[in-house]
Amino acid sequence: MSTRAESADSEERALDLVFDVLQARCPSRPVLEHVTGRWGTLIMMALLEGPVRFNELRRRVDGVSEKMLSQGLQALERDGSVVREVQSTMPPRVEYQLTPLGREIAERLKGLVHFLESRMPEIEALQARYDEAAA
Repeated sequence: MSTRAESADSEERALDLVFDVLQARCPSRPVLEHVTGRWGTLIMMALLEGPVRFNELRRRVDGVSEKMLSQGLQALERDGSVVREVQSTMPPRVEYQLTPLGREIAERLKGLVHFLESRMPEIEALQARYDEAAA
């Protein structure tokens, strides 16, 4: 194995030891919560379509309040997944879009979302069976 490959392997192992989302104090845990929380996932799915203004994003993510959308965008922006761009027009125009990291995360979430959507008939049948047994 080359020195470069060995170095990359040891760095990867070191990262595996440092970050463990199952540990309460791991800094990856809040990032995971921001991305996979109810609104974070939906915001990222909507932003996959391209840059969008706040109110348009609010219309795309049906059911989100202005407050929750604002908080979700701020958390995703802090984590480096979303960028807020203020354009110097009159009146000022603010758009949100995914960063390269955010796009990669959103693409992975998209696979999960599509998988769940495709399995919904089965999931609904299992839920009905569970509800009948519980009644």
